[in-house]
Amino acid sequence: MQRRQVLAAGAAWSLWSTARADPELARRKLVVILLRGAVDGLSVVVPYGERNYAASRGSIALAAPGADDGVIKLDSNFGLHPSLAPLKPWWDRGALGFVHASGSPDPTRSHFDAQDYMESGTPGRKSTPDGWMNRLLAGLPGPAAPTRAINMGATPPRIFAGSAGVASLGVGPKALANQAIDDPHLQAAFAKLYGGVDPLSRSYQDATEGRGEIKRSMMMAPGTASDTGDQGAPSARSFAADARRLGTLIRKDPHTQLAFTSVGGWDTHVNQGGAKGQLANRLASLGEGLDALAGGLGDSMQDTVIVVMSEFGRTLRQNGTGGTDHGRGNVMWLLGGPVAGGRMIGEWPGLDDAALVDGRDLAVVSDFRQVLTPILRRHLGADDALLDRVFPRAPSSGLAAAGLKGILRT
Repeated sequence: MQRRQVLAAGAAWSLWSTARADPELARRKLVVILLRGAVDGLSVVVPYGERNYAASRGSIALAAPGADDGVIKLDSNFGLHPSLAPLKPWWDRGALGFVHASGSPDPTRSHFDAQDYMESGTPGRKSTPDGWMNRLLAGLPGPAAPTRAINMGATPPRIFAGSAGVASLGVGPKALANQAIDDPHLQAAFAKLYGGVDPLSRSYQDATEGRGEIKRSMMMAPGTASDTGDQGAPSARSFAADARRLGTLIRKDPHTQLAFTSVGGWDTHVNQGGAKGQLANRLASLGEGLDALAGGLGDSMQDTVIVVMSEFGRTLRQNGTGGTDHGRGNVMWLLGGPVAGGRMIGEWPGLDDAALVDGRDLAVVSDFRQVLTPILRRHLGADDALLDRVFPRAPSSGLAAAGLKGILRT
Protein backbone atom coordinates (compact mmCIF):
# COMPACT_ATOMS: atom_id res chain seq x y z
CA MET A 1 0.00 0.00 0.00
CA GLN A 2 1.36 3.38 -0.97
CA ARG A 3 1.96 6.07 1.66
CA ARG A 4 -0.85 8.32 0.37
CA GLN A 5 -3.29 5.40 0.61
CA VAL A 6 -2.24 4.81 4.21
CA LEU A 7 -2.76 8.50 5.00
CA ALA A 8 -6.15 8.53 3.27
CA ALA A 9 -7.24 5.42 5.15
CA GLY A 10 -6.10 6.99 8.40
CA ALA A 11 -8.05 10.16 7.69
CA ALA A 12 -11.18 8.16 6.83
CA TRP A 13 -10.84 6.16 10.06
CA SER A 14 -10.44 9.37 12.04
CA LEU A 15 -13.63 10.85 10.56
CA TRP A 16 -15.54 7.61 11.10
CA SER A 17 -14.33 7.44 14.71
CA THR A 18 -15.42 11.05 15.25
CA ALA A 19 -18.95 10.21 14.13
CA ARG A 20 -19.05 7.12 16.37
CA ALA A 21 -17.82 9.16 19.33
CA ASP A 22 -20.42 11.85 18.65
CA PRO A 23 -23.59 10.11 17.36
CA GLU A 24 -25.36 13.48 17.44
CA LEU A 25 -23.54 14.36 14.21
CA ALA A 26 -25.35 11.57 12.38
CA ARG A 27 -28.71 13.17 13.26
CA ARG A 28 -27.81 16.57 11.84
CA LYS A 29 -29.11 17.40 8.39
CA LEU A 30 -28.68 20.03 5.69
CA VAL A 31 -31.23 20.82 2.97
CA VAL A 32 -30.24 23.21 0.18
CA ILE A 33 -32.84 24.77 -2.14
CA LEU A 34 -31.74 26.71 -5.21
CA LEU A 35 -34.22 29.18 -6.70
CA ARG A 36 -33.29 29.04 -10.38
CA GLY A 37 -33.88 32.22 -12.35
CA ALA A 38 -32.62 34.79 -9.83
CA VAL A 39 -35.40 35.64 -7.40
CA ASP A 40 -35.80 39.32 -6.53
CA GLY A 41 -34.38 39.36 -3.02
CA LEU A 42 -35.39 43.00 -2.58
CA SER A 43 -39.02 41.84 -2.80
CA VAL A 44 -38.48 38.80 -0.56
CA VAL A 45 -36.96 40.72 2.34
CA VAL A 46 -37.86 44.32 1.62
CA PRO A 47 -35.60 47.16 2.87
CA TYR A 48 -38.59 49.44 3.33
CA GLY A 49 -36.56 51.72 5.60
CA GLU A 50 -34.20 52.70 2.77
CA ARG A 51 -34.99 56.00 1.07
CA ASN A 52 -33.98 54.70 -2.36
CA TYR A 53 -36.16 51.59 -2.18
CA ALA A 54 -39.64 52.99 -2.92
CA ALA A 55 -38.23 55.81 -5.05
CA SER A 56 -36.61 53.27 -7.41
CA ARG A 57 -39.33 50.67 -7.68
CA GLY A 58 -42.37 52.40 -9.12
CA SER A 59 -45.37 50.08 -9.37
CA ILE A 60 -43.61 47.05 -7.89
CA ALA A 61 -42.59 48.73 -4.61
CA LEU A 62 -44.12 47.13 -1.53
CA ALA A 63 -45.61 49.36 1.14
CA ALA A 64 -44.24 49.73 4.64
CA PRO A 65 -45.66 47.69 7.53
CA GLY A 66 -49.15 48.76 8.59
CA ALA A 67 -50.22 49.99 5.15
CA ASP A 68 -52.64 48.09 2.92
CA ASP A 69 -50.77 45.08 1.49
CA GLY A 70 -47.71 46.24 3.40
CA VAL A 71 -44.76 44.04 4.23
CA ILE A 72 -44.62 42.03 7.43
CA LYS A 73 -42.32 43.87 9.81
CA LEU A 74 -39.11 42.08 10.75
CA ASP A 75 -37.25 45.07 12.19
CA SER A 76 -37.02 48.82 11.69
CA ASN A 77 -35.49 48.48 8.22
CA PHE A 78 -36.68 45.15 6.76
CA GLY A 79 -40.01 43.47 6.14
CA LEU A 80 -41.10 40.13 4.71
CA HIS A 81 -43.18 39.93 1.54
CA PRO A 82 -46.84 39.47 2.63
CA SER A 83 -47.11 36.26 0.56
CA LEU A 84 -44.56 34.67 2.90
CA ALA A 85 -46.75 35.12 5.98
CA PRO A 86 -46.71 31.34 6.78
CA LEU A 87 -43.00 31.69 7.57
CA LYS A 88 -43.32 34.56 10.06
CA PRO A 89 -43.94 32.21 13.04
CA TRP A 90 -40.53 30.62 12.35
CA TRP A 91 -38.97 34.09 12.57
CA ASP A 92 -40.83 34.78 15.81
CA ARG A 93 -39.52 31.50 17.26
CA GLY A 94 -35.97 32.44 16.30
CA ALA A 95 -35.62 29.63 13.74
CA LEU A 96 -35.59 31.79 10.59
CA GLY A 97 -32.96 34.34 9.64
CA PHE A 98 -31.86 36.13 6.48
CA VAL A 99 -28.45 37.10 5.11
CA HIS A 100 -29.09 40.05 2.80
CA ALA A 101 -26.57 41.44 0.29
CA SER A 102 -25.22 37.90 -0.20
CA GLY A 103 -24.29 35.86 -3.25
CA SER A 104 -21.40 34.99 -5.52
CA PRO A 105 -18.40 37.31 -5.92
CA ASP A 106 -18.28 36.59 -9.66
CA PRO A 107 -19.90 39.46 -11.59
CA THR A 108 -21.55 37.36 -14.31
CA ARG A 109 -25.18 38.09 -15.13
CA SER A 110 -25.58 34.78 -16.97
CA HIS A 111 -28.02 32.39 -15.30
CA PHE A 112 -26.10 29.37 -16.59
CA ASP A 113 -22.68 30.52 -15.40
CA ALA A 114 -23.90 31.88 -12.06
CA GLN A 115 -25.74 28.67 -11.21
CA ASP A 116 -22.71 26.63 -12.25
CA TYR A 117 -20.45 28.63 -9.93
CA MET A 118 -22.89 28.41 -7.03
CA GLU A 119 -23.22 24.64 -7.46
CA SER A 120 -19.53 23.93 -8.05
CA GLY A 121 -18.56 26.18 -5.14
CA THR A 122 -15.79 27.75 -7.23
CA PRO A 123 -16.99 31.13 -8.57
CA GLY A 124 -15.23 32.19 -11.75
CA ARG A 125 -13.75 28.75 -12.42
CA LYS A 126 -15.56 26.62 -15.00
CA SER A 127 -13.08 23.75 -14.95
CA THR A 128 -14.24 22.35 -11.59
CA PRO A 129 -15.51 18.82 -12.40
CA ASP A 130 -17.70 18.19 -9.35
CA GLY A 131 -20.22 19.91 -7.09
CA TRP A 132 -19.55 21.18 -3.58
CA MET A 133 -22.26 19.01 -1.99
CA ASN A 134 -20.69 15.88 -3.52
CA ARG A 135 -17.28 16.84 -2.16
CA LEU A 136 -18.93 17.42 1.23
CA LEU A 137 -20.69 14.05 1.03
CA ALA A 138 -17.44 12.24 0.20
CA GLY A 139 -15.70 13.66 3.27
CA LEU A 140 -18.43 13.80 5.92
CA PRO A 141 -17.69 12.06 9.22
CA GLY A 142 -19.37 8.69 9.57
CA PRO A 143 -20.06 5.67 7.36
CA ALA A 144 -21.55 6.01 3.88
CA ALA A 145 -25.10 4.90 3.04
CA PRO A 146 -27.09 4.74 -0.23
CA THR A 147 -29.47 7.46 0.95
CA ARG A 148 -27.07 9.65 2.87
CA ALA A 149 -27.60 12.28 0.17
CA ILE A 150 -30.82 12.77 -1.80
CA ASN A 151 -31.57 14.87 -4.84
CA MET A 152 -35.23 15.68 -5.46
CA GLY A 153 -35.73 16.34 -9.15
CA ALA A 154 -35.92 14.80 -12.59
CA THR A 155 -32.23 15.25 -13.49
CA PRO A 156 -28.94 15.02 -11.54
CA PRO A 157 -27.88 18.53 -10.48
CA ARG A 158 -24.44 20.06 -10.86
CA ILE A 159 -24.16 20.50 -7.09
CA PHE A 160 -24.15 16.69 -6.58
CA ALA A 161 -21.89 15.84 -9.55
CA GLY A 162 -18.95 13.69 -8.44
CA SER A 163 -17.77 10.29 -7.31
CA ALA A 164 -19.95 9.91 -4.19
CA GLY A 165 -23.29 8.16 -4.77
CA VAL A 166 -26.49 10.20 -4.47
CA ALA A 167 -30.04 8.83 -4.30
CA SER A 168 -32.78 10.37 -6.44
CA LEU A 169 -36.35 11.20 -5.51
CA GLY A 170 -38.59 12.19 -8.39
CA VAL A 171 -41.20 14.92 -8.21
CA GLY A 172 -44.94 14.46 -8.11
CA PRO A 173 -46.97 11.83 -6.22
CA LYS A 174 -45.99 9.13 -8.73
CA ALA A 175 -42.32 9.57 -7.95
CA LEU A 176 -42.18 6.24 -6.12
CA ALA A 177 -44.60 4.29 -8.32
CA ASN A 178 -43.21 0.98 -9.57
CA GLN A 179 -41.19 1.25 -12.76
CA ALA A 180 -39.40 -1.26 -14.97
CA ILE A 181 -36.29 -1.07 -12.82
CA ASP A 182 -38.34 -2.31 -9.84
CA ASP A 183 -39.17 -5.61 -11.56
CA PRO A 184 -37.33 -8.41 -9.66
CA HIS A 185 -36.47 -10.33 -12.84
CA LEU A 186 -34.98 -7.23 -14.46
CA GLN A 187 -33.07 -6.40 -11.30
CA ALA A 188 -31.63 -9.91 -11.20
CA ALA A 189 -30.47 -9.60 -14.81
CA PHE A 190 -28.87 -6.23 -14.21
CA ALA A 191 -27.24 -7.51 -11.02
CA LYS A 192 -25.41 -10.12 -13.08
CA LEU A 193 -24.42 -7.57 -15.70
CA TYR A 194 -23.33 -4.89 -13.22
CA GLY A 195 -22.08 -6.96 -10.30
CA GLY A 196 -18.49 -5.77 -10.38
CA VAL A 197 -16.57 -3.02 -8.65
CA ASP A 198 -16.03 -0.79 -11.69
CA PRO A 199 -17.52 2.76 -11.59
CA LEU A 200 -20.51 1.90 -13.81
CA SER A 201 -21.39 -1.13 -11.69
CA ARG A 202 -21.03 0.85 -8.49
CA SER A 203 -23.28 3.59 -9.89
CA TYR A 204 -25.96 1.03 -10.73
CA GLN A 205 -25.67 -0.64 -7.34
CA ASP A 206 -25.85 2.67 -5.48
CA ALA A 207 -28.89 3.77 -7.50
CA THR A 208 -30.72 0.49 -6.91
CA GLU A 209 -29.93 0.41 -3.19
CA GLY A 210 -30.89 4.05 -2.79
CA ARG A 211 -34.21 3.64 -4.59
CA GLY A 212 -35.02 0.57 -2.52
CA GLU A 213 -34.24 2.34 0.74
CA ILE A 214 -36.31 5.38 -0.25
CA LYS A 215 -39.31 3.19 -1.11
CA ARG A 216 -39.02 1.30 2.18
CA SER A 217 -38.84 4.53 4.16
CA MET A 218 -41.78 6.10 2.37
CA MET A 219 -43.94 3.01 2.72
CA MET A 220 -43.93 3.75 6.45
CA ALA A 221 -45.23 7.27 5.85
CA PRO A 222 -49.01 7.71 5.50
CA GLY A 223 -50.45 9.72 2.66
CA THR A 224 -47.52 9.40 0.25
CA ALA A 225 -49.22 7.45 -2.53
CA SER A 226 -51.39 8.90 -5.28
CA ASP A 227 -52.51 8.15 -8.82
CA THR A 228 -51.96 11.58 -10.33
CA GLY A 229 -49.19 14.13 -10.45
CA ASP A 230 -46.60 15.94 -12.48
CA GLN A 231 -43.37 14.05 -13.15
CA GLY A 232 -41.50 17.14 -14.41
CA ALA A 233 -39.04 19.39 -12.64
CA PRO A 234 -40.04 21.07 -9.38
CA SER A 235 -41.90 24.35 -9.80
CA ALA A 236 -43.14 26.90 -7.30
CA ARG A 237 -46.72 25.81 -7.93
CA SER A 238 -46.13 22.10 -7.14
CA PHE A 239 -43.42 22.61 -4.54
CA ALA A 240 -45.52 22.17 -1.39
CA ALA A 241 -46.51 18.54 -1.98
CA ASP A 242 -43.01 17.61 -3.15
CA ALA A 243 -41.41 19.40 -0.19
CA ARG A 244 -43.57 17.60 2.36
CA ARG A 245 -42.65 14.30 0.71
CA LEU A 246 -38.97 15.16 0.91
CA GLY A 247 -39.25 16.19 4.55
CA THR A 248 -41.06 12.98 5.43
CA LEU A 249 -38.38 10.90 3.73
CA ILE A 250 -35.59 12.70 5.58
CA ARG A 251 -37.38 12.15 8.88
CA LYS A 252 -38.11 8.47 8.20
CA ASP A 253 -34.67 7.51 6.87
CA PRO A 254 -32.05 7.72 9.63
CA HIS A 255 -29.23 7.62 7.07
CA THR A 256 -30.18 10.81 5.21
CA GLN A 257 -28.09 13.88 6.06
CA LEU A 258 -27.92 15.93 2.86
CA ALA A 259 -30.68 16.88 0.44
CA PHE A 260 -30.99 19.22 -2.50
CA THR A 261 -33.72 20.46 -4.77
CA SER A 262 -34.30 23.45 -7.00
CA VAL A 263 -37.38 25.51 -7.82
CA GLY A 264 -37.61 27.37 -11.12
CA GLY A 265 -39.54 30.33 -12.49
CA TRP A 266 -37.97 33.41 -10.84
CA ASP A 267 -36.76 35.39 -13.89
CA THR A 268 -39.25 38.27 -13.60
CA HIS A 269 -38.26 40.70 -16.36
CA VAL A 270 -41.91 41.50 -17.20
CA ASN A 271 -44.97 42.16 -15.01
CA GLN A 272 -43.27 41.15 -11.78
CA GLY A 273 -45.94 42.67 -9.57
CA GLY A 274 -45.73 43.86 -6.00
CA ALA A 275 -47.90 42.61 -3.14
CA LYS A 276 -49.98 40.82 -5.77
CA GLY A 277 -49.13 39.37 -9.14
CA GLN A 278 -46.69 36.94 -10.70
CA LEU A 279 -43.91 37.05 -8.10
CA ALA A 280 -46.33 37.20 -5.17
CA ASN A 281 -48.07 34.02 -6.35
CA ARG A 282 -44.79 32.15 -6.66
CA LEU A 283 -43.59 33.33 -3.28
CA ALA A 284 -46.87 32.17 -1.74
CA SER A 285 -46.29 28.67 -3.15
CA LEU A 286 -42.67 28.71 -2.03
CA GLY A 287 -43.58 29.81 1.49
CA GLU A 288 -46.24 27.12 1.67
CA GLY A 289 -43.67 24.61 0.45
CA LEU A 290 -41.05 25.54 3.02
CA ASP A 291 -43.65 25.29 5.76
CA ALA A 292 -44.68 21.89 4.36
CA LEU A 293 -41.04 20.76 4.30
CA ALA A 294 -40.76 21.70 7.96
CA GLY A 295 -44.00 19.83 8.64
CA GLY A 296 -42.68 16.72 6.92
CA LEU A 297 -39.45 16.91 8.91
CA GLY A 298 -41.39 16.99 12.17
CA ASP A 299 -39.11 16.58 15.18
CA SER A 300 -36.12 16.30 12.81
CA MET A 301 -36.51 20.03 12.15
CA GLN A 302 -34.63 20.58 15.41
CA ASP A 303 -31.55 18.98 13.82
CA THR A 304 -31.97 20.42 10.31
CA VAL A 305 -30.68 23.57 8.63
CA ILE A 306 -32.50 24.59 5.44
CA VAL A 307 -30.64 27.01 3.15
CA VAL A 308 -32.44 28.82 0.32
CA MET A 309 -30.37 30.70 -2.21
CA SER A 310 -30.46 31.98 -5.80
CA GLU A 311 -27.76 32.58 -8.40
CA PHE A 312 -27.89 36.40 -8.23
CA GLY A 313 -30.30 39.19 -7.38
CA ARG A 314 -32.14 41.73 -9.49
CA THR A 315 -31.78 45.42 -10.20
CA LEU A 316 -32.92 47.96 -7.65
CA ARG A 317 -34.81 49.95 -10.26
CA GLN A 318 -37.94 48.73 -11.99
CA ASN A 319 -37.48 48.37 -15.75
CA GLY A 320 -39.78 49.62 -18.51
CA THR A 321 -41.89 46.44 -18.61
CA GLY A 322 -42.88 46.32 -14.95
CA GLY A 323 -40.14 43.91 -13.93
CA THR A 324 -36.51 43.81 -12.84
CA ASP A 325 -33.37 42.77 -14.69
CA HIS A 326 -30.36 40.68 -13.72
CA GLY A 327 -28.50 42.14 -10.77
CA ARG A 328 -25.95 41.19 -8.12
CA GLY A 329 -26.68 40.94 -4.38
CA ASN A 330 -29.54 38.75 -3.14
CA VAL A 331 -30.80 37.29 0.13
CA MET A 332 -30.06 33.85 1.58
CA TRP A 333 -32.66 32.23 3.84
CA LEU A 334 -31.68 30.10 6.85
CA LEU A 335 -34.39 28.01 8.50
CA GLY A 336 -34.26 25.31 11.17
CA GLY A 337 -33.87 24.48 14.84
CA PRO A 338 -30.10 25.13 14.96
CA VAL A 339 -30.41 28.59 13.31
CA ALA A 340 -29.90 31.62 15.53
CA GLY A 341 -32.67 33.45 13.71
CA GLY A 342 -35.27 36.09 14.40
CA ARG A 343 -32.79 38.63 13.06
CA MET A 344 -31.01 39.89 9.99
CA ILE A 345 -27.56 38.31 9.75
CA GLY A 346 -24.45 39.85 8.20
CA GLU A 347 -23.58 43.33 7.00
CA TRP A 348 -25.97 45.56 5.04
CA PRO A 349 -24.37 48.02 2.58
CA GLY A 350 -27.51 50.06 1.98
CA LEU A 351 -29.11 51.32 -1.23
CA ASP A 352 -27.60 54.77 -1.47
CA ASP A 353 -26.35 55.58 -4.95
CA ALA A 354 -22.72 55.38 -3.82
CA ALA A 355 -23.26 51.89 -2.41
CA LEU A 356 -24.79 50.38 -5.55
CA VAL A 357 -22.73 48.19 -7.88
CA ASP A 358 -22.52 49.66 -11.40
CA GLY A 359 -24.97 52.28 -10.20
CA ARG A 360 -27.84 49.79 -10.29
CA ASP A 361 -27.39 46.75 -8.02
CA LEU A 362 -27.31 45.77 -4.38
CA ALA A 363 -23.71 44.86 -3.54
CA VAL A 364 -22.57 41.36 -2.57
CA VAL A 365 -21.09 41.80 0.90
CA SER A 366 -21.44 38.19 2.14
CA ASP A 367 -19.97 35.52 -0.11
CA PHE A 368 -22.36 32.54 -0.14
CA ARG A 369 -19.45 30.30 0.87
CA GLN A 370 -18.86 32.43 3.98
CA VAL A 371 -22.47 31.77 4.97
CA LEU A 372 -22.27 28.02 4.33
CA THR A 373 -18.87 27.37 5.90
CA PRO A 374 -19.87 27.82 9.57
CA ILE A 375 -22.91 25.62 8.94
CA LEU A 376 -20.75 22.84 7.53
CA ARG A 377 -18.21 23.23 10.32
CA ARG A 378 -20.40 23.58 13.38
CA HIS A 379 -23.51 21.72 12.28
CA LEU A 380 -22.09 18.82 10.25
CA GLY A 381 -18.65 18.50 11.84
CA ALA A 382 -16.55 19.33 8.77
CA ASP A 383 -12.93 20.03 9.69
CA ASP A 384 -10.58 22.52 8.05
CA ALA A 385 -9.19 19.98 5.58
CA LEU A 386 -12.66 19.04 4.35
CA LEU A 387 -13.76 22.67 4.14
CA ASP A 388 -10.71 23.44 1.99
CA ARG A 389 -11.83 20.71 -0.41
CA VAL A 390 -15.48 21.74 -0.40
CA PHE A 391 -14.77 25.44 -0.97
CA PRO A 392 -11.22 25.83 -2.27
CA ARG A 393 -9.91 29.40 -2.27
CA ALA A 394 -12.95 30.64 -0.36
CA PRO A 395 -12.54 33.87 1.62
CA SER A 396 -12.14 33.21 5.33
CA SER A 397 -12.11 36.72 6.73
CA GLY A 398 -13.25 40.25 6.09
CA LEU A 399 -16.25 42.47 6.77
CA ALA A 400 -18.80 39.80 5.84
CA ALA A 401 -17.18 37.08 7.92
CA ALA A 402 -17.20 39.33 10.98
CA GLY A 403 -20.92 39.94 10.54
CA LEU A 404 -21.70 36.25 10.08
CA LYS A 405 -20.59 35.11 13.52
CA GLY A 406 -23.26 33.30 15.47
CA ILE A 407 -25.31 31.95 12.56
CA LEU A 408 -26.09 28.84 14.63
CA ARG A 409 -27.24 28.56 18.21
CA THR A 410 -24.46 26.21 19.30
